[in-house]
Amino acid sequence: MPADTTTARPGIDAGLRRVLIVLCTTEIISWGILYYAFPVLLPTIGARTGWSHAAITAGFSASQIVAGLVGIPVGRLLDRHGPRAIMTTGSIVAVFALVALATAESLVWFTASWLLAGVAMAGIFYAPAFAALTRWYGPRRVSALTVLTLVAGLASTVFAPLTAVLNDHLGWRGTYLVLAGFLAVTTIPLHLFGLRLPWPALEHETVHTPSAVARSRPFLVLVVAMSLAAFSVYAVVINLVPLLTERGMTTSAAAIALGLGGVGQVLGRLGYARLSARTTVRTRTLAVLLVSAAVTALLGVVPGPALLLIAGSVLAGVTRGIFTLVQATAITDRWGAVHYGQLNGLLTAPVMLTAAIAPWAGSAMAAWLGGYPAVFVVLGLIGVLAAALSTASVPRR
Repeated sequence: MPADTTTARPGIDAGLRRVLIVLCTTEIISWGILYYAFPVLLPTIGARTGWSHAAITAGFSASQIVAGLVGIPVGRLLDRHGPRAIMTTGSIVAVFALVALATAESLVWFTASWLLAGVAMAGIFYAPAFAALTRWYGPRRVSALTVLTLVAGLASTVFAPLTAVLNDHLGWRGTYLVLAGFLAVTTIPLHLFGLRLPWPALEHETVHTPSAVARSRPFLVLVVAMSLAAFSVYAVVINLVPLLTERGMTTSAAAIALGLGGVGQVLGRLGYARLSARTTVRTRTLAVLLVSAAVTALLGVVPGPALLLIAGSVLAGVTRGIFTLVQATAITDRWGAVHYGQLNGLLTAPVMLTAAIAPWAGSAMAAWLGGYPAVFVVLGLIGVLAAALSTASVPRR
């Protein structure tokens, strides 16, 4: 039987709840330690080592590229074997990567450690967790994915201040060692013992092979549209504070605006299940990308006052939160869940690539265009292009 065979087994609901709790816990820890700790530690790393911020950040960006590329074969393994071994292995690799970062005495070793961390990210970040919930929850996957992204969205809220406190007392090397130990004693056993549900076989849900889908025009258009949208969305996140300071806001006020955007992200995800139920995939994707593009362009055009700019930051967070779920459900909404891991890996790789270069590209465009307001207008236009392309990403039934 297809996806819903698990519902006939006694205790399966309790098992599904356990899986969801486990993944919520490990995602907030993994994102908090491997991703959000870095910007907090960046100034200290530069000050203590003498390495330039650009060189340090290059290693971190490279980890995102590696994660996207490694995610392609990881997706195939997920479809066949499930997430337990992959996510457990990813946690183990993450611990070694963090220890390597903490003990790096040269920039080359530091960068190589980030490349190893990228391998770990492919096994423990959103993509494998999305694949797990998509297969196990079947028709109820949207609610499960919404809960997961809501909780994981708090990763920066929890780990940014925690990292700052550890850094004040232990330095950046000691902080990474402590975080490595915490990740080891939490995510490794949780993945190993908490993801033991049988991996359901999904056959006959679609007649399309993954290679046929990957070569199809709708899939290729979807990849381009999501990559452009991700470029716009994530360039906004990193370059919002410089934009707001150019508008006359203090750095502290701009940081608060960015934080409130995180609140908007959570609010956006709360309403996604209802949006999904009431709209078609074409309409939903188009609307989300268009609104995101409009908010981005308005941030570049509107000079103030500060409250209006803060409201724009919150709205940008709302659309960013919904975009995460639009991407998470893009494959199943179009081609079903049979080959979700493999196809989502193929989709995620270029999306992570554009997200990785977005921070640098935003800064480069600011220098070229004469300031961040013009950058946000360009990013809005890129978002409009992504929205237009998305209308051709839905295959004919």
